[in-house]
Amino acid sequence: MLGMNLEYLMAKARLLFKSEEGASAIEYAIVVAMVAVVVVAFVTPLGDRVLAIFNNVLTTLGGTAVARPTP
Repeated sequence: MLGMNLEYLMAKARLLFKSEEGASAIEYAIVVAMVAVVVVAFVTPLGDRVLAIFNNVLTTLGGTAVARPTP
């Protein structure tokens, strides 16, 4: 009985080490993290430029400029 359970556990362990699903999930998580970093790096300066454009239009029309909101 113990030998059969040990063989079963060893077979499951071999399948676990052969499985590539965990590696794929980690790879996808790394890709998502890199995309998030790129989005944050490019969206923040883009937001500042858009605010500057709108402030320029607003002051040209006679309004007052809007300050960037603080998080």
